[in-house]
Formats: sequence, C-alpha cells, structure tokens
Amino acid sequence: MNADPFLLAPGTRSAVPPLAPFDCFAAPSASTFCSNDDSAQDYLFGPAWLPDGRVRFRLWAPDAAEQGQAVRVEIAGLGPVPMACGPNGWFEAIVAGCAGARYWFRLDDGTTVPDPASRWQADDVHGPSIVPARDVASAFAWTCPEWRGRPWHEAIVYEMHVGLCGGYAGAAQQLPRLAALGFTAVELMPVAEFPGTRNWGYDGVLPFAPESGYGTPDDLRALVDRAHQLGMMVLLDVVYNHFGPEGNYLHRYASAFFRADRQTPWGPAIDFRRPQVRRFFTENARYWLEQFRFDGLRLDAVHAIEDEGWLAGLPGELRTTLADGDGPRRHVHLVLENDNNDAALLAAGYDAQWNDDAHHALHVLLTGEDDGYYRDYSAAPDTGDGGRGGNGDSAATGRGVPALRHLARVLGEGFAYQGERSAFRSAALPAVADGVRRGRPSAHLPPTAFVCFLQNHDQTGNRALGERLAQLADRDALRAAIAMQLLCPQVPLVFMGEETGSAQPFLYFTSHPPELARAVRDGRRREFAATAAFSDDARAAAIPDPNDPATFEASRPRFDDDGDWTPYYRELLAVRRRELLHRLAGCQSAGVDVLGPAALCARWRLMDGVELSLWLNLGNEAVPCTRPCHDRSTALHESSAGAAAALSAGLLPQRSCVATVCEPAAARAR
Repeated sequence: MNADPFLLAPGTRSAVPPLAPFDCFAAPSASTFCSNDDSAQDYLFGPAWLPDGRVRFRLWAPDAAEQGQAVRVEIAGLGPVPMACGPNGWFEAIVAGCAGARYWFRLDDGTTVPDPASRWQADDVHGPSIVPARDVASAFAWTCPEWRGRPWHEAIVYEMHVGLCGGYAGAAQQLPRLAALGFTAVELMPVAEFPGTRNWGYDGVLPFAPESGYGTPDDLRALVDRAHQLGMMVLLDVVYNHFGPEGNYLHRYASAFFRADRQTPWGPAIDFRRPQVRRFFTENARYWLEQFRFDGLRLDAVHAIEDEGWLAGLPGELRTTLADGDGPRRHVHLVLENDNNDAALLAAGYDAQWNDDAHHALHVLLTGEDDGYYRDYSAAPDTGDGGRGGNGDSAATGRGVPALRHLARVLGEGFAYQGERSAFRSAALPAVADGVRRGRPSAHLPPTAFVCFLQNHDQTGNRALGERLAQLADRDALRAAIAMQLLCPQVPLVFMGEETGSAQPFLYFTSHPPELARAVRDGRRREFAATAAFSDDARAAAIPDPNDPATFEASRPRFDDDGDWTPYYRELLAVRRRELLHRLAGCQSAGVDVLGPAALCARWRLMDGVELSLWLNLGNEAVPCTRPCHDRSTALHESSAGAAAALSAGLLPQRSCVATVCEPAAARAR
C-alpha cells in the first residue's frame, strides 16, 4: 500500500475521474531520467510535448486532491479542460492544438494560478503561462552547438545583473568587452520570473520562467550563445531556498511544498523531504543546463536547505543526466553559497563555494569597519588549539592584526572559520552555552574550491547606501588587494562595475505592490537603525526606498572607465591567463608567512612544480621580508611602481602587492 499522505483515503471519491493507467505519474528511474530530447517528456513538471503532437499539462496539487476538488486547465481559444486526478496529488490533462497558447489552472474556489513550472509568462507573475513551441531549444539557431565549456580552474567570473544592463540583449552587448578584458565566465544574478520589472532576482516565484521583463526565452538563449562564441562560460544564480513574497500561489493548492516547523529569513522553509519537491528543483536545475545550455549554476544560500541528502546527490544526478544526453566531455559546474562553511558539500561533487571569509577579512583590512559580521574578523581567531590556528607563522607568531591572520588562514586553508566560535553568531544566540561554532575543516580542498571576491551583489547591495570599495578604501591598498584576488589560485569573481572603478552605488531595489513595498522599505530602515551610523531618524530616512524607480536607475554602473581601473584589470587578467591558468589544476598551498601587522606572503605549489608567491602589504608602513626573493624568482606583477625592486632588496612597500614565481629548481633550493 502506498503510504503517501496525499493519496485519497480508501473509499473516498474524487470529484474528477481517475486517469488510467497511473504509471505515468511514477518518477522515472535513473536510467530513464536522461533524455535530452527537447520534447522533455520525462519532465514531471511543466507542459510537455508528446510524440503525437499533443501537449501534456500537469499540476501537483495535493491539497485539492486530498479534499476531492476539481482542477481545470484553461487554454486561450480552447476553453476549460478538466484534469484527471492521479496518485500523490497529481492532476493531468492532454490537449491538442495549443502551441503558443496562454493557459492557467483554475482551482475549485475559482482562483486561477499560473503553472508553477511555467516556461514563460505573458503578464508577470499573476498572469497566464505560455505553452512553448515544440522542440524550442533545438529549434533555436545555436551557433556553437559543439561548445563543451571550460574546466573550473580556468574560471574568471564576472557577476552581472541582467536588468541593469538593459535585459538579455543589453547584457549580451557587454560580453565582447568582458571577453577582451580577460573574463572567461559571466554569472547572471537570478532571472526566474519575479513580480514587476525591478528586482535583484531573489524574489522569484516561477523558477522555470525566464524573467519576461528582460526579453524572451530565446533572447536569453542568444545571450548564452553569444558568450560561447566568445569562449566564455555562463553561470546562472538559482534560488532553491525560498519563494518570493509576491505571486507565490503554491500555498493555495500545494501547502506540502513548505514546512510548518521551520522558518527561514524569507518565510517557511521548503520541504525537501517530499520527493515531489526534490524532483521539482532537480528538474529546474536540469532545465537551465539542458534547455538554455548554461555551463553551471550557483545555488543561493544552501544553508537554508535542510535536506543535505538532496544537496549531496544533486551533482551526480545532473552530471549523469547531461552526460547521457550531451556526451561526457561537457563541463558542468555547480557552485554554492553556504554561510555555514560546510566543506563536506564541496567533497560531494560541487566545484566551489563563495568564500565570504576572504571578503570579510579583506574588507576589514581595507576599511577598518568592524560592526555586524565584520566583528568576527576584527577579533583574534578563536581556533581552540592554543592559538596556532593551523596556518603556520600567521598564528604561531601572532604578528598580524586579527583580520590579517584570518586572511592568512583563508589563503592557506580555504576557510577562516573551520569550526571555531563565532562571536557575532554567539551574540545572536546567547542560549547556546559554548557559543555558536561555524565551519568544517577545509585545508584538504584545492584552492580552486573557493570563489574569492572583494565585492558582490550581497556585500555591496546589503549596505544601507550601497557604496562600493572604491569609495571606502585607500586607492593603493585597493589596487594591492585586487592584485592578490586576481592572482591567487582561488577562483576570482568581479562584480559589475568594479572593472571600471564605477562610483555608482549598487542598491537594493524592487517593484512590489504598494503595501508590500512599504513593508520592505520600513523594515529595511528599521534594520539599519540598529547600527550607530543610522540610529537617528534623519539618517535612516536617507536610506533609498527600494521601490522607487530612481533607486534602480542610480544603481546602473558606468562602463566607461573613471580612471585607470580598466587597464589595471586587463593587465592582471592577462597575467592570470598567461602564467597561471594552465598551472592551477592540482595546485596546493605551500604555506603562509605573516610579515607584519597587515602584511603576509602566501605561497602555492603549482601543477608543474613552479612556486607562486603573493607578497601583500595593506599597512601604512613598509615591512622587511623574512623570505626575500630568490635569485631565480621572476616578478609577474607589482601593484605599484618599484615594489618588485624593493622586494628584491628585502623590503615590501606599504599598500602594495607583488606576485612572483620561482622555477622548480630554485624552489627546491630554498
């Protein structure tokens, strides 16, 4: 007997006739879940074309099934079609002659809802969905059908917001400039359909539908195709931890999608214990990779997904599916945002994780800010091992300021927090007797398992005024930090506008209906009022209103250079591509030495035995070098004129970075 709670109880009559046979409702086995046919018959969610030219509509509506309610699919030009009720809360109808038609589902109470797996929306999140054309992905005129991507260690990532670039077509126009600068990948902030036309993308409610305000699905395909023409990968940011607050109808007919006993910062947690829920998001990941040929996905805030079994199994399932359809040569990359620093997931098939520790330590060193979560990086690391911290001289000597010691551990081991107590988190949860610990050991992972950034959408946009580092940090120190970021073996990510020194802020923006807009605006101002900088009413009132169109317009970065930033980025990326990319596979840390209060030398053994050293001094005074350059070392880059020569003489200038390589014979002689 099937124990699924959403099956009708024995003897209960459904309000609609049952569909026989029911086999089509069973989840396909791993051997059948691998078709790359654009008809997508093996997708359980969303409209699917059948071989005979008809379209199958499905809706998982367990609440309606449990209550014996009817569900109809209403198709423009064809009228309402009753849907047959099958096991486990599934409803289905098969209809002919509806290519390109608008449709939605009508519940028993008269409510009309879009398809939660809609492939395209006609009129925003509350409007009808659109039946895609048959074989739409294969019918698109792909110009690079043999593209197989790049290995992960070659990734140099540029994060962009599609809306601020003018939609899919506007973003595509930026790609030649980015390729010429040296980027090998672009990462799009989420493009799933969200309410209105202005949003970061994390309020999406229809995860399969490309945002219609940016253009058509084929416009998005054209963006991906253009990147491939230029030799660039395209990664997509996807949100599987919550649905947005406006336009999410799942609670009306599929309340089992959510957990009543778990909350996230964005509402009830999604219930990944349900096989239907797991399948929904697995299919979504596959859909973007298969139907739009994205080269990888960045999974947002996976620490808010409680079912680690689904997370751990996703990479293997996706790669098996895509290998069967596209051949084993295709590179598919999966990247995590995980505030918990859970290194175990990086051993489960994910390529990398955003390294917040790197950002936070560098931000404290560059700006001196120490409020909020930065307090964990302005205080000495609580390693629990007598202060050594596991990263050699940096902790053993205690010579560096706390943020520098955290940075040393980041460069040597990946994460700064690998199980240590977090003062910031412990203060938020005082009931935890021993304090809140964060992270797991990460020193065994390769440097390329970490994405290193100085700015991103979160770290810039979650500031009250959205200031960029160019407005917060000393120019020479920032140049030194950029050199370290772009030349260390961790995978670099640059946020749109950094490469031109854009002075425009990146603000939080929305286009919510009035009541929700007021709640978001007031809530955001209350949140910042808890900080000293915005504690008085006048300062809090100066925080831009997210729903004001002017806030969106103010966030458009300038792509014409405000100084010499663009040549600087071009130079650094040229060095990375020429000297490092082919050597990064299999590279390992060779140690980190602290040279002074804000200075260090980090070393890595590259694939061919060459030793890469990054000499970084973010302080205001030059420091003597305890390990001066070997005679056979070669300088790859200096962030300020004369820094390499000074380093050879045993002195690392203030606010500078020098990159050197030492050939294997010289490295052995040290």
